[in-house]
Amino acid sequence: MTHLWNKDIERNFFTESFKFATPEQLFYVTDDNRYLAYWPKKYPGKKNTLQSRNSLIGRFTEKWTKDLIQEIVQDKGLFAVQGAVCNEIALPRNSPADVVISRNRYIEQNPEDILAIFEVKMSVVWNWEFKINNSVEPFTCIGDYKTHKGTPGLLRSDSMLKAIGKSINIRVSNLKAATIPIIVLGNTPITKSYYSKVDHLKSAGIVQNFWSINPEPLDNNGENIKQTEKKGFYRLEDFNELRVSIESLLSETRNYFSSMKSNKELGKIIDLANGEKTYEKKGEVFLKLINE
Repeated sequence: MTHLWNKDIERNFFTESFKFATPEQLFYVTDDNRYLAYWPKKYPGKKNTLQSRNSLIGRFTEKWTKDLIQEIVQDKGLFAVQGAVCNEIALPRNSPADVVISRNRYIEQNPEDILAIFEVKMSVVWNWEFKINNSVEPFTCIGDYKTHKGTPGLLRSDSMLKAIGKSINIRVSNLKAATIPIIVLGNTPITKSYYSKVDHLKSAGIVQNFWSINPEPLDNNGENIKQTEKKGFYRLEDFNELRVSIESLLSETRNYFSSMKSNKELGKIIDLANGEKTYEKKGEVFLKLINE
């Protein structure tokens, strides 16, 4: 059974990163020479900001996400592609999609082949101590995100704003992006200040969901949000729930539309669309007219 994000995966991140990174690139060093992933909340000593870990955890989580999604789509003849480029929908080489589900395996993509876009906003969630003289168990978890000063994953406002901004940029880039769902993937809850915002983004069709794929981000089964009112944010519990959610995402063609028209114009469009015989045809005509 494939697992979603957990402590073992974070431990593996540090293990893999140690093959090419130094302890000082991965951990803060306290005044008494302890190596910690985050400053504890009650730490009294001098503190600095660690930037070198960001790119490492970014690459790790994108690769991990790609492999996770590939397990779900491979039997459908589809591909999870990391770092996909598609200039037509505002995904250039200097700002590619973190992961897409596509009909082909190539980095250079056509909009018609992209079935879903995943923006990955994940980081180290728990606090860890690296014990330099312990070769058997060098990494020890010493607390969840409520015990340290870090703001991981979707709890960071700048991470949320970057994800929202990129999603909007994709949406307004080209009508070819209108049928591609966008999911923001994290490994933490979101803050209360974003509850209504993510629901509005979902209702507006800009972002289809903010998903957390960390079932237990707090130790001792600590309380954390499962979902917002309209499920703009949703915490997935296991791999099967992720599979079902992705399969549902791919099962129907969706269309994003945005416009500002007078009530009279809207009435005419609705009246014309209503003249069609099937719901599908009504929808096609409505979308065509609303975008003219």
